[in-house]
Amino acid sequence: MRAAAALAALLLAAVAGCGSRLPENAVGRAGGGGAATAGGASDTGVTGSTVKVGIITSLTSPVGSETFAGPRYGALAFFRALDDAGGLHGRSVQVVTCDDGGSGIGNQDCVHKLIDRDQVFALVAGSTLAYAGAPYVSSKGVPDVGGQPIGTEYERWPHLYGIYGSSSPRDGRAVGWDGTLYQTTEVYRFFKEKLGAHTAAVVAYDQADSSRYARQIEDGLRAEGYQVLSQTVDLALPGFQAVAAAMKAAGSELLFDAMDTRGNAALCQALDAAGVKLKAKVTNVQNWTATVGTDYKASPGCRSALWATSSSRNYEDTRYPAVQAFRNAVARYYPEREGQLSAWELEGWAAAQWLTDAMDPCGADLTRACVERYMNSGTPYDAHGLLLPAAFTHGPRPSGPARECLDAARWEESANDGRGGWVTQVPDMTTTCYVVPQLPYQP
Repeated sequence: MRAAAALAALLLAAVAGCGSRLPENAVGRAGGGGAATAGGASDTGVTGSTVKVGIITSLTSPVGSETFAGPRYGALAFFRALDDAGGLHGRSVQVVTCDDGGSGIGNQDCVHKLIDRDQVFALVAGSTLAYAGAPYVSSKGVPDVGGQPIGTEYERWPHLYGIYGSSSPRDGRAVGWDGTLYQTTEVYRFFKEKLGAHTAAVVAYDQADSSRYARQIEDGLRAEGYQVLSQTVDLALPGFQAVAAAMKAAGSELLFDAMDTRGNAALCQALDAAGVKLKAKVTNVQNWTATVGTDYKASPGCRSALWATSSSRNYEDTRYPAVQAFRNAVARYYPEREGQLSAWELEGWAAAQWLTDAMDPCGADLTRACVERYMNSGTPYDAHGLLLPAAFTHGPRPSGPARECLDAARWEESANDGRGGWVTQVPDMTTTCYVVPQLPYQP
């Protein structure tokens, strides 16, 4: 379900309430350039020996320091590994980071700092609560590659390339197609076919963004034939015991939500206390983290039903060389992150890979225009197997069904030497695909 504003509801609701060496093939062709191929100062942020990129993260946001941290560390690990492998055609990557504090004003300050003062060549792996600086980034023609689409900016502005691709016009006027975006229902189809589920509960706060996202989930579930129980709780004093009782009475098999981690953990405690047995409690990619072992410590029954879906590989599935390269680099450069790994961290690595692969064909004559030709080519990109193929095209307004794929994992207590971990539940994300409807919504 690639709804661009999906995470905004969860995060805004929370705000309202509150080593071994990298294998050469992991960086593709870019790792073996050597100093002899280095050029001169071919564009802003580029010298004969360096290329400067920026990362904006809401590290000190109201929803906590770890909520947005993953993409930043994944990208930093990639660039450190790239430099150790020889850099990009003789140039090392100089990374400048900025914490916007989770505010629109802070985001604009970071954008101006990186573009005007630090003179970065491009932005990469952004993860911000309020991307208020997006219009300025676009007006300056600065490529922003692989950012997390918390809001709708990556579906509106040119020069912005979200991690999941886009087929909307992105002409700077309206979001999507005249203010309309589309979601697909492969997640709900997957659980219907995988677990035989037919009933689901959706829980939201009594807050506008949370309620809006919950309605999107409900629309998708109903389009797939589910019987849906809708539950709304007070943001300040949520009555989760009543929700648990309603779910038990309705026989809800699946649970989806539009809440933050704090609310989810409290809801799970209520479900365990009421003896509610779920086939799956389905979370999203932003909550696909290693910390669920402690986040849900007080509700082991609910934790054992946790599933997550995404458009990227399971960061624990080291059968795939690109995942193993990511894990090796994190262990080498940021060993303190081992207990805080997440799907977003792997996607930050993939974002850095994407920008690097876009810069690589430019050779010594590295320019923003060259990078954007690569990004706008329409050729599907998979970050060396880490992402479902994504591209940027200016397609017509969606109509009729679409073929969509997904990855899925389940938290298993016996995984990771008994410490618990995410275990992939599909043969392969590139073949776990469904022909599903495309449903319009207004973000």
